[in-house]
Amino acid sequence: MTKPTPTPAAAGRSTCDEAMTEDLGWALGVVFRGYVAAATAALAEVPGGPRGYQVIATTARAEVGSQLALAHHLGIDRTVMTYMLDDLEAAGLIERQPDPADRRARRVVVTAKGTKLLATLDHRLQAAEADLLAPLDAGERRSFRSQLRAVAAHVNALEPAGDLCSLADQVAAELPTPTRSSTH
Repeated sequence: MTKPTPTPAAAGRSTCDEAMTEDLGWALGVVFRGYVAAATAALAEVPGGPRGYQVIATTARAEVGSQLALAHHLGIDRTVMTYMLDDLEAAGLIERQPDPADRRARRVVVTAKGTKLLATLDHRLQAAEADLLAPLDAGERRSFRSQLRAVAAHVNALEPAGDLCSLADQVAAELPTPTRSSTH
């Protein structure tokens, strides 16, 4: 008696895979892990990786104010922010300048080198996002982003994230740890 040949759609899929296709948490987790991996690779040369990129991008594109205000805006602990700014400054990507309105405060300013690198990183990140969203056409991508922003805004309004570093640590702790099989 011959075994039935699996259909192309079922080939390579387990019953577990099929059960997970309707699970929102599973889908969000897979997309999140994919995005984090792609963004980390695209932003690898920046001190602080994705967080360092956020500091440079926010500083270049928004009037946030002081170093402390930037830390609050990005949800980064002020101590962590100090070390990150030290690394970004040592790399020549930002400068800390006295705030003319409050000489006790320091303003973060992106350097010409930082601006040039930001343009390169933006292209890399866009390419990584395009690769991640490859199954969607341009209209579906716009719609997906719009819907995701709406859900994120709703969730954030119900339960503001506060310290994003703690939130990221909490999410990482809740994600399953990949298992590795070793052969000796």
